[in-house]
Amino acid sequence: MQNLLPWLALKRVPGIGNHLYGRLIDRFETPDKVFEASKSELVKVEGVSPALADAIKGYRPDEELQKEIDLAQKQGVRIITLGDSEYPALLKQIHDPPPYLYLKGSLAGTETGIAVVGARNASSYGMAMAKQLCRDLALMGMTIVSGMARGIDTAAHTGALEAEGKTVAVLGSGLGVIYPYENKNLFYRISETGAVVSEFPMMEEPLPYNFPARNRIISGMTLGTVVVEAAKRSGSLITARLAGEQGREVFAVPGNVNSLKSAGAHNLLKQGAKLVSCAQDVMEEFPQLAAGVASKRVSGKAGAEPLSTALPDLTGEEARVFDMLEPYPIHIDELSRKVNMPIGRLSGILLNLELKGAVSQSPGKYFSIREDIKR
Repeated sequence: MQNLLPWLALKRVPGIGNHLYGRLIDRFETPDKVFEASKSELVKVEGVSPALADAIKGYRPDEELQKEIDLAQKQGVRIITLGDSEYPALLKQIHDPPPYLYLKGSLAGTETGIAVVGARNASSYGMAMAKQLCRDLALMGMTIVSGMARGIDTAAHTGALEAEGKTVAVLGSGLGVIYPYENKNLFYRISETGAVVSEFPMMEEPLPYNFPARNRIISGMTLGTVVVEAAKRSGSLITARLAGEQGREVFAVPGNVNSLKSAGAHNLLKQGAKLVSCAQDVMEEFPQLAAGVASKRVSGKAGAEPLSTALPDLTGEEARVFDMLEPYPIHIDELSRKVNMPIGRLSGILLNLELKGAVSQSPGKYFSIREDIKR
């Protein structure tokens, strides 16, 4: 087992960011050798000034670093470095990979990662699409990578778990600070069969400037990024931009043209992102992986068809109301006008449809058909 202290210590030297850290490792192989190098050797590395070389030579780790390592071990968290075989190969290829990652769970088998990200305040349509898409991709052997935020991220992880597939959550906080806290159970479910990772110290709070840095890991450790619902200014668009800069594929799921929640995704489509309506649209960009999916399908180890739920038996009035609904939520007042039915009577029918699993209700008395219902 390698000595982790020098890995953490080098990151603490003022003036050393991830990019320069990587150049130092390329030159000296390990942090131990960086600290052992002479000043004249250090200044030969691009970006290392004489003053920074002096800072490296004069740096002495304090006891807080060892306490950090001990805390991680106590909470069942491992720290993997660029020198570890488990470190994601795709992530090593970006220009500023984290020199080490805090890891709870296992990253084995995550080479086929697809990032799925989107709005925190997502619509029922967006949530259903994200969950369905990730279920199907997981069944095809893909690993779903997201940020465990509210909304689309949560739906993405949940879809993969429902398919008993692998999913990875990349946090914008330390692994000792679960955020958002309502996803505590999701955090542990993910770590049992997949992994939760972070580049931040164990007790780092979810500070705003951590999330753009977190997003480059989400895109960096995956083959491509799918955006499901994103406003014109959104962290999801940062992830998509980073994916493009990293030479990875960019996908977007179309939404309601009148919805501000889909404006960012639509802009991505205008800029050349591939339109995604089902898992197969993603897999078409990776023919080498699709071949493996086909062989799994023959052997019965994976499914390629989207999961769907049969439409339950409906009464005449229930069928009449159901036929007026779409995947996009509609307000009960507008639905009442469309079916020409009093609100009181309509409310009872919608409740029955919800109980039968055919309809979803969103806050504000908006209703839509369940996306996984097969008409």
